[in-house]
Amino acid sequence: MGMSTGRRGGAMSDINVTPLVDVMLVLLIIFMVTAPLITQGVQVDLPKTSAQPLEGTDKKLVLTVTKDKRIFIGSNEENPIPYERLEEMLAANAKLQAEKELYLHADRTLEYGFVIDIMARVRKAGVEKLGMVTDPLEASK
Repeated sequence: MGMSTGRRGGAMSDINVTPLVDVMLVLLIIFMVTAPLITQGVQVDLPKTSAQPLEGTDKKLVLTVTKDKRIFIGSNEENPIPYERLEEMLAANAKLQAEKELYLHADRTLEYGFVIDIMARVRKAGVEKLGMVTDPLEASK
């Protein structure tokens, strides 16, 4: 009936892992449900293009410019960067200086000259690779 340990009358030394597995599955479900809710960002109306998506841009540094010309580094929407201090803030960013790569996430309604000026300041801050973030074109019906 029961499992034998090789000795008569001895205590069983097996560990019951069923409660541990139950707890781990519940935690997994909780994290799977809450992870999409945690993601925050700045709302930007991106231009639509048919360009191929880039691989692995999740871990890259993103510079976001909203339609009201507020500038953010990363997903930090609480602290906009003053336009005058953009180059200084980018030059002081350790991750950016190590990777020399940045993705520009600019609203489509911004003036062309303003976006070009932002790009010039980014280059002056030491960025060697500048990517543009866009939304894919919607499939034709």
